[in-house]
Amino acid sequence: MVRDWTAVIPVKRLSAAKSRLRGAVPAPRHGELALAMVRDTVSAVLAGTAVAELIVVTDDTVVAAAVGELGAKVVPDTPAAELNAAMRHGADEIAGLSRFRAVLAGDLPALRPEQLDEALSLVTKRSFVADAAGTGTVLLAAGPGEPLDPRFGPGSAAAHAASGATALAGAWPGLRQDVDTPADLRQVLALGAGRHTCELLRDLGLTVSCVPAA
Repeated sequence: MVRDWTAVIPVKRLSAAKSRLRGAVPAPRHGELALAMVRDTVSAVLAGTAVAELIVVTDDTVVAAAVGELGAKVVPDTPAAELNAAMRHGADEIAGLSRFRAVLAGDLPALRPEQLDEALSLVTKRSFVADAAGTGTVLLAAGPGEPLDPRFGPGSAAAHAASGATALAGAWPGLRQDVDTPADLRQVLALGAGRHTCELLRDLGLTVSCVPAA
């Protein structure tokens, strides 16, 4: 059964994004890499059947324009605080507690739409998907009437489990593989990166694998 999910992705200003990934590409192209990964994530989310609306919370005008062209709704990061505040703002205030809501990391360039659809189909109460390392969180979902209560940050998988959220079981390699470091980027390239990330890396002279066309 397809649900009317609202997805939320918070995105930092590109000048401050992905500090641990610096060095993976030449410094002048770092912001482009961060943006390419966001664009691939947004494209995959909107290509699935479970998500009816995608809200991107950001104060970066370049990000706003890029994701808006892809079909996302853009709202400013009014809390201007930290990641969890941006997620609560997008999910509980903008989307509203009456909706099925899911927040995702914005650095999932190997995400396949069917992986997200399957994960969301398993949600019966507040739930999360741990990252490939098993310590972080790439997705947190809540149903109508349930506050999102995000606890992203170091050790977030354990924090979400301790808060009563259910860990969703499934392989979903593209959903679980976020990109914080150059090693993570290599894992994404092994899985098959999305079109925007591929185009950037190929422009830099790298031979990479792209997500097969649907």
